Amino acid sequence: MDSVLVDTNIVLDLLANRIEFVVEAQELFTLSDKNEIKLFVSSLTFANTYYILSQKMKLNDARKILRKFKVLVEVLPMDNKIIDLSLESDFNDFEDAIQYYTAIENKISIIITRNLKDFKTSRIPVLTAKNYIETRK
Repeated sequence: MDSVLVDTNIVLDLLANRIEFVVEAQELFTLSDKNEIKLFVSSLTFANTYYILSQKMKLNDARKILRKFKVLVEVLPMDNKIIDLSLESDFNDFEDAIQYYTAIENKISIIITRNLKDFKTSRIPVLTAKNYIETRK
């Protein structure tokens, strides 16, 4: 079973129903719901997602959505080592560095994001949700 770290943009595609990308996100999370893959998110993703959703809806509604969402993923911690590695990395985007080192430190085999260009030097595969789904067919 694949262990997959899902970047914040994919989570928001699903939870904020981003029309252009929601279908691929739904397919990805359905694989988790069927126990075909194991999906992980960083604690930063969970916090950022709450913040963004709470800007568009009532706070209680954002929490309700995240409670339901949490059954599909495991939330990984952020610690000193991940922050240190991210600060010392060549990543231009600090948030992407945190995502990457969260995956590396937790032995995750794949990262799913729409932001492929920021993960050019990744030592593990980085795919879009669409690309990942296509590889499973």
